[in-house]
Parts: sequence; structure tokens; C-alpha cells
Amino acid sequence: MNIELLIDTHLVVDVRTPLEFTEDHIPGAINVPLLSNEERVEIGTLYKQTGPQPARVKGLELTAPKLPAMVAEIAAAAAGRPILVYCWRGGLRSKTVVMVLQLTGYQALQLVGGYKNYRNRVVSFFERFHPPGPLVTLHGLTGIGKTTFLYLIQGNGPWTVIDLEGLADHRGSAFGMLGLEQKLTQKRYESLLWDLFRRAPAGVPILLEGESRRIGRVALPGELYEVMQSGVKIWCEASLETRVKRLLEDYGREEYREEIIASLERIRKKLGGEKYSELSGYLQRWDLAPFVRELCVCYYDRNYYKVREWQEDAVISLEDYREAEGSLKTYLSATLEKRGV
Repeated sequence: MNIELLIDTHLVVDVRTPLEFTEDHIPGAINVPLLSNEERVEIGTLYKQTGPQPARVKGLELTAPKLPAMVAEIAAAAAGRPILVYCWRGGLRSKTVVMVLQLTGYQALQLVGGYKNYRNRVVSFFERFHPPGPLVTLHGLTGIGKTTFLYLIQGNGPWTVIDLEGLADHRGSAFGMLGLEQKLTQKRYESLLWDLFRRAPAGVPILLEGESRRIGRVALPGELYEVMQSGVKIWCEASLETRVKRLLEDYGREEYREEIIASLERIRKKLGGEKYSELSGYLQRWDLAPFVRELCVCYYDRNYYKVREWQEDAVISLEDYREAEGSLKTYLSATLEKRGV
């Protein structure tokens, strides 16, 4: 069963509980739960205490009244498309819904192996990671503007852009959570990445921002980090003045004040008492320009890319984003042509 083909051609319906769906689900799936979170616990407890038959009878009592409304909801969302239904392991929940859909005249399939089968596919994809196109990773000091640059050039050239930090809801640094809330699970992050990579056109360069293995609470899956390290590496440069200006534009907001103070506290030991007091004083006066400048020089530049065990393939300036786009296009065109890509 080709999961990718089914996902792209069917309405995908997840009949697991809302909690299971929130943890992770097949990209594009809608959640039409056969059991609520509480009902699933009730059925599971009954199964353990009395065995499968009483649990199934109770399940029938709980689910039978829901079925007409579920069929109507699924049919409306499908709008004539065939339907793919899954639960945890391709068991009774999805089987029941598929049978009812088929009995009422709808074209419906059960995903063999359920979510577990899909999850194994995602894990395997990254464990033996072979991206559809060459990976091109942009590196550079904090505030250079790599993320902004990637968003600006997305769709402008012969490349695919994948925002590793944006998907993770984290900017990948000590102050990376400002204005964000990283709620997604590791499994959800991997599903989102899997979907983007599998949809990327074959042979087209994939642009990424340089990251460590972890971005907040989530980690780059499987061999992705290693493949990034072995791909094309671009070093991005900009003046300290430009970096400070861009960081102020992104983070210099009054509503971030408390989060900035808390983030500074977390790196207090790394800064040392004297530097922490200096930076804390700038924050208290809300004098952000010198705060950001000193943070770059005394923290970020000393801790990020302090030692690089690799040599960049090219250097581009991000002082002007449009000029940088031209430089990147020229470099990639010449380099990938040499490599026969």
C-alpha cells in the first residue's frame, strides 16, 4: 500500500482520540474521533478488567449513536473524493468507520497498519535519509538575517526552502522562544518535515538554515543533521551594525520584555556576574541597542560557530538581501552544474 499516493488522492480521516491526534497525525488528515479521550480510557480499563467482549459491547453502546453524524461530517469534507481512514494500528476503530461508510455508499479504505505503519514510514525515511535534491545550508552569526533571507527568496529561484526553525516554533537560540510557544511534539515535527521533503521536486536544491541537532525541545530526526553537514555549506556575513538593527526589528518589542529578562537569567552563568549586571542594567533602562550589541559580541559570537570543524563552500554577504539572492543563484548554478546536478 503506497501511503504517499493514498494521502495525496484521498481525504484522510483520523478516527483516534483528540489527544492522539494532537500528538501527531498524517499531514492533511482531519480528526473525526470515534471515541473521546475519556471513553477510550474507559474502554481500555474495561478490557483489562473483564476482557475483550464486554469492552466491545461497551464500545458499541458508546459509538453507535455517533455514526450517522460522523458519516455526514466525513462525507461533507470528502466532497466526492475517496476516503482513507486510520486509527492506531488499523484495528476496530477504523474498521468500524470504514464499514459504515461503505454500507452507506461511500468509497472508503482502511489504512493497513494504521498510524503505526505511517509512523514507521517516517522514521525509516530519516534513518536512511536521501533527500530529493542537494541540501544547501546557510550558516552565519546571530542576527545576520538568514531566516528573513530564506523567506524572501522562497519561490524566486530554482530551489526549495524548508524552514527548520519555523516548523519547530523556535528560533534555535537562548532567546529563541520570544513570542513563540513550542507546543508540538517530536513526532509532529518529524511528520511536518517528512511531508515537506517528500513533496520537494527531485533534483532541485533544498535551502536550509544551519542548526544544531536540537531546536528547543525537538531534534533533527535520523540522519538529517549528518546529511546537512555533508552538503553544500554557505557562510553568510553582515556587519555588526546590520545585525543589531535586524535583531532590534525582530525582538525589540515591549511585549517581549519579561521573556527577554527570563532568557537573560538562563544564561547568567555563561555571561559571568559582571557582564550579566551590565546587560541587566541595559534591560532595566530599556536601552536595547547596546544590550543587543553586547549580547552579540559577548555571548552569541563566543558560543555560536566559535569552532567550525568544516570549511564553507562559499561566502555571501547578506547586507543587501536582493544582491545576496543574485550571488546565491550564480554560485548554485555554477556549482551544481559542475557536480552534474
